[in-house]
Amino acid sequence: MESLWLEYAWTLLILIGLEGLLSADNALVLAVIAKHLPEDQKKRAINYGIIMAFAFRFAALFAISFIANVWQIQAIGAAYLLYLGLKHVIKARFGKENENIREEIKEDAAGKGFWPTVGKIALADLAFAIDSILAAVALALGLPDSPLEDFGGMDGGQFIVVVIGGIAGLILIKYAATWFVKLLDQRPALETTAYAIVAWVGVKLAVITLAHEDIGVLDHHFPHSTAWTLVFYGVLVAIALIGWFAPANKSLEKEKL
Repeated sequence: MESLWLEYAWTLLILIGLEGLLSADNALVLAVIAKHLPEDQKKRAINYGIIMAFAFRFAALFAISFIANVWQIQAIGAAYLLYLGLKHVIKARFGKENENIREEIKEDAAGKGFWPTVGKIALADLAFAIDSILAAVALALGLPDSPLEDFGGMDGGQFIVVVIGGIAGLILIKYAATWFVKLLDQRPALETTAYAIVAWVGVKLAVITLAHEDIGVLDHHFPHSTAWTLVFYGVLVAIALIGWFAPANKSLEKEKL
């Protein structure tokens, strides 16, 4: 039983770290979208954005928890996480220097009024909410069942991990995003690392899907096996270490000058 809760605690720590990086990106995008507004309107727009982030994440949290074990939803989630992560990694690795999504958002938002800007923030919040909760669900579903009762068709322990991860993301957006933004400035490779981890979590969700009893491509117990658990966390730690020690991207250094 002790090893079960240790695995839950370890997964939760990883999830909170991932949520922190994604939340920093979320907060950074909100700031970029609202950058063209006067100072008083900018603060209001960002505050509205944070409120909407709370609402969207809780809505996504409870919606996904009730359908998390439907293999079709798992398959779509896996495909989406793989697409999202690989798209960002490939663009960061092979994209041209002038292909900067934040600059595109800023140019697109320039000259827009207060409410159109709030609308753009809402769309960004919705996208980040889906990304965040899907990543949390993918990590949680790989955990062994807990002694707690099910909630909405999802194991109670797994659901608690998703809830805590979602709440952590919201708290980090509100209070710790500035620190994470500074960390990304110091170690810009961590942003790409976060999306590489998202893609790897997508692989995990794909494995869970293939082992679903209605699919049966993989053994139903494989996602919870010691071998797969070691492989998953080994690769995840390797990605994190590579991202932490990777040299800064030259194009990002130029942007700061």
